Amino acid sequence: MNIYRDIILDHYKNPRNFGHLDRSDIKQEDGNVTCGDRIIIELAVKGKRNNEKYIEDIRFSGEGCAISQASASILTEKVKGMTIDDIKKLDASFILTMLGTTLTPSRTKCALLSLEVLQKAVGKICS
Repeated sequence: MNIYRDIILDHYKNPRNFGHLDRSDIKQEDGNVTCGDRIIIELAVKGKRNNEKYIEDIRFSGEGCAISQASASILTEKVKGMTIDDIKKLDASFILTMLGTTLTPSRTKCALLSLEVLQKAVGKICS
């Protein structure tokens, strides 16, 4: 088994930042109708650091395949503390590099779901 597959399985079996925030500023949900993956992301946004709002805390919940759940887990670890503007700039290559393995087109869609939900959530926040 390769190291990237091990990382994906670890995040799937032991997701980080899974659950709900006691206090969230934004909650966003979406799904992938072709496979049934569903991701909910909750954000706590902190005032301003260097004149920019940033993610103070983040949680995700939902259900789906190992790729969608592991991607959400890894993503939440990476974006905690990031500014809203930096999150808006993230793209598919960020997720695919994070996972470190080649995915089929259908699995790529699973991997990108959490980023799509996160960017919809931060889109609701005025910088």
